[in-house]
Amino acid sequence: MSFFRPKLLSVGAQAPDFTLTDDQRKKTRLSALRGRPVVLVFYPMDETPHCRTQLCQLRDTWGSFEGKGVAAFGVNPGKAESHRKFRLRHGFPFPLLVDDGKKVAGLYGAGGMFIKRCVYGIGADGAIVFAEAGMPTPEKILQALGP
Repeated sequence: MSFFRPKLLSVGAQAPDFTLTDDQRKKTRLSALRGRPVVLVFYPMDETPHCRTQLCQLRDTWGSFEGKGVAAFGVNPGKAESHRKFRLRHGFPFPLLVDDGKKVAGLYGAGGMFIKRCVYGIGADGAIVFAEAGMPTPEKILQALGP
């Protein structure tokens, strides 16, 4: 395993539950979202070129995610104010979660000195249906989430 590659959880495994605060200081608990698909995008830092590109791709295809009832979240250890500015500047229609101490990133194999870029798709039953390092296309994520 590379220093920069996440140790991804297996497709079919139950997604670890967590509660995090978003950029508007609202709490999000993963288990409270059961019954709908969820996408988690772990990314290293707000306003870096790759992170911006990745989240803008999700934003630009948001109608397709919304049409499937998907709840999506960007996740990193940045502060709520940084996340809020980043989200507003780029018009992200989904919240950015504050993973203080990188605890959730650790649960999902994306932790370490730096957050490792990866995306998880979680089915309505709470099982992981998609796990990929890097910047998978929104279309690939949507396909894994099913009809």
